[in-house]
Amino acid sequence: MILKKETNQPDKKTNAFIGVLLFLISLVLFFITVPIGFIYAFFYKLFTKGVKGIGEYSLKIAISVDQLGNVVMQHLLNLLWIKPNGYKFGNRDETISSALGRNKQLQTLTKFGLAIDWILDKIDPNHTLNSIDYYIEPSEQIIDKLAWIHIVNFEILSTRSFGKEKYYIPGGKREKNESDHAALLREIKEELQVDLIVKSLEFVGVFEAQADTHKKGTLVRMTCYSGTYLGELEAASEIEEIVWLQYKDRDKVSEVDQLIFDYLFQKGILL
Repeated sequence: MILKKETNQPDKKTNAFIGVLLFLISLVLFFITVPIGFIYAFFYKLFTKGVKGIGEYSLKIAISVDQLGNVVMQHLLNLLWIKPNGYKFGNRDETISSALGRNKQLQTLTKFGLAIDWILDKIDPNHTLNSIDYYIEPSEQIIDKLAWIHIVNFEILSTRSFGKEKYYIPGGKREKNESDHAALLREIKEELQVDLIVKSLEFVGVFEAQADTHKKGTLVRMTCYSGTYLGELEAASEIEEIVWLQYKDRDKVSEVDQLIFDYLFQKGILL
C-alpha cells in the first residue's frame, strides 16, 4: 500500500535581484563543492559496493542532471520538441525523458521531438514511456485526483454529474496537505454518502491521460485504491446518477478512466 502526502507548495515569488543573487551563489557552491563531493563519493562507493555502487551513484547523478536540463532548457525544448498545445517542459522535479514521454502519449511531439524519442528508444526500448514520473509534484498542467475502484460481479461503480454526459469513476481532487486516504474518504462521503474502511484500502495504480474539458496538454493523474465501505450508496453533492459499467461501456467514460478500464480488463477483474 502506498501513502503519499501532498506537500508541494507553489514557487515563492521573489524579485529579480534576489533570483539572480541566489543563482550566482548556487553556481559558486556548485563549482567548489561538487568536485570534492564527487571524488569522495566515487571512492566511497567503490570500496563499499564496488562497480555496482558506482553505477548506482552515476544513475542518480544522471537523473539530477536530466532534471536540471529540463529547467535550464525548457523554453528551447518547448519550441523545438513539442507542438504549441503540448505538455510543457520545465517542471523542476521532472526529467526531460519523463516530459518527452508524456508528450508522446499525447501525440504532441514535433518531428524533431519524434526523432529524439526514436533515438532514445533505440538505445533503451520504450525509454521515454518508461521514464514518465507519476509521482512528481502536481503543476498547472497536472491535475491530481484520487479514485475509488469498486467492482461487483465484474462491473465497476461509476457516476455521472449533473450536466455531464460522460461517466466517471468516483473520487475527486485532493485538498491542501491531504493524504491519499483522507482525500478519498472525504470525496466518497461527499459524493456517495458511504464511509470507506481505511484498513481495507489497497493501492491499485496510478493512471494519467489528457484531462476532459481542459486544453490540450493538461493531464489528469488518477491515483486509484480499492476497498470496502459502510452504508448504502446514494447519489449526493454534484452526482446525479450512480451506474454499474462493463468493459463494453469504455467509450462512455473519460480518457483516464478508459486506461483504468483497460487495466482492469487485462487483469480479468472487469468484463
